Amino acid sequence: MIEARDLHKSFGAHQVLAGVTLRIQKGESVVVIGRSGGGKSILLKHLIGLLQPDTGDVIIDGESIARMSERQLLRVRRKFGMLFQSAALFDSMTVAENVGFVLRREARSHPEEIRRKVAEALDMVELSGIQEKKPAELSGGMRKRVGLARAIVYRPEIVLYDEPTTGLDPIVADSIDQLIVNVRERLQVTTVAVTHDMRSARRIGQRILMLHEGRIHFEGTPEEVFSTKDPIVNRFVAGVADTRNHNF
Repeated sequence: MIEARDLHKSFGAHQVLAGVTLRIQKGESVVVIGRSGGGKSILLKHLIGLLQPDTGDVIIDGESIARMSERQLLRVRRKFGMLFQSAALFDSMTVAENVGFVLRREARSHPEEIRRKVAEALDMVELSGIQEKKPAELSGGMRKRVGLARAIVYRPEIVLYDEPTTGLDPIVADSIDQLIVNVRERLQVTTVAVTHDMRSARRIGQRILMLHEGRIHFEGTPEEVFSTKDPIVNRFVAGVADTRNHNF
């Protein structure tokens, strides 16, 4: 479903991706972990075509997208839903307007059908009946749920999550993780999440990849990642700084 081939990306003299190669199967749930500023979100943006690699390629469902035009990318992006780190809701819109934004913009659905799809998406994230509320009236966890409802309202094939539990307390974070798993199982979507939250990675990932120094340093099941003796992975998972390296 998703393949990255030897992706390189630099911003000025700073190299962020230094040869990332990965494959994600249809229906799989993959979590990318790694240090803050290590390129996880940059990698996500390459997968959806928001950034083009300096060299390398991204293949989505058999199509190379790395050199596609914006017009061509619009068609490919319809396969994706994305939950942004901040939920990225429009504060001036109601919940219903936020969730149905893409459906209204594309003008392919009748208003009554849009209302029905919005209600279904909100029910799926356990937020029925809040259509007329504004984002300012919602808690952080509720905003994340509304963002997820917007990501899945048009039934994408792939859902990307950028730090889905950042800023949430452990109980709310657990509920978001459960929703991510439920959405994957109910809609049979391919799931890709980037996070530095190890509890979240363990709960939602069928496979975990660690991005380190611009490459995939390690990959395995949650059990393999949390039991490995690899010192780089082990320190990250345990949250232990390498005191020999003062660049932290």
